[in-house]
Amino acid sequence: MFTIEHEFDATVITLIDEGESPLREDVTVHAFDSEVTFEQWDPRTDRVAKITLSPAQLRDLAAALNLPEGTYRSAP
Repeated sequence: MFTIEHEFDATVITLIDEGESPLREDVTVHAFDSEVTFEQWDPRTDRVAKITLSPAQLRDLAAALNLPEGTYRSAP
């Protein structure tokens, strides 16, 4: 399950784990013009873990999910 919200400066997507136990914390994706951030609460550290990707890195990640093992370079 997921939700999508459009805010003033970003699109916010929240991914909710509904699979088999053990379930993971929700993942929140903030998509800005210049970067995309992924945030997830980590109960082990009692902190939010945050990863920031450039739009090019996000495109490469999306492409990589559908490719076989190997080394690739995306088109400019």
